[in-house]
Amino acid sequence: MAKQALIVVDIQNDYFPQGKWPLVGADAAADNAARMIQAFRDAGDQVVHIRHEFTSDAAPFFTPGSEGAQLHPKVVNRSHEPVLLKHFVNAFRETELQSILDHHGIKNLVIVGSMSHMCIDGVTRAAADFGYSVTVIHDACATHDLEFNGLVVPAAQVHAAFMSALGFAYATVVSTDDFLAASH
Repeated sequence: MAKQALIVVDIQNDYFPQGKWPLVGADAAADNAARMIQAFRDAGDQVVHIRHEFTSDAAPFFTPGSEGAQLHPKVVNRSHEPVLLKHFVNAFRETELQSILDHHGIKNLVIVGSMSHMCIDGVTRAAADFGYSVTVIHDACATHDLEFNGLVVPAAQVHAAFMSALGFAYATVVSTDDFLAASH
């Protein structure tokens, strides 16, 4: 079996109920992400954490150096697990993500985190374009309501639309339970 890595994207304090940009279902998604992290640790597989900070102190959330920009306690890294700081939607852009994966001979990526319609979408599409086999754990991802042209799109519909699109051409999209059951 090809080597795999879990990519934990932007599960940071500002996305939780007391943060500056709370997501619908952030706690449940983080609980599933924590289950995935534990399974990868138990298997001795690579876990890479991604943490976003905007480059301006005027950012709406993830302000540089703030508590809100720190990894949430449910998914904090262990000392040997890299935490990559990014400033763009795509976690491959201007980070060491691809070099870390290549250094470890990783061919398969499993992705969890936030937001479904932004950074999860961005990293999944980029990973597929770079030739990785990608799995997204849909119930370990979260998002929020969006608005377009006066129409409010509920978070559940945003999430479903993006998971459907990713599953169509970029990734296998499964639940935490299904992934964990298949890996035993």
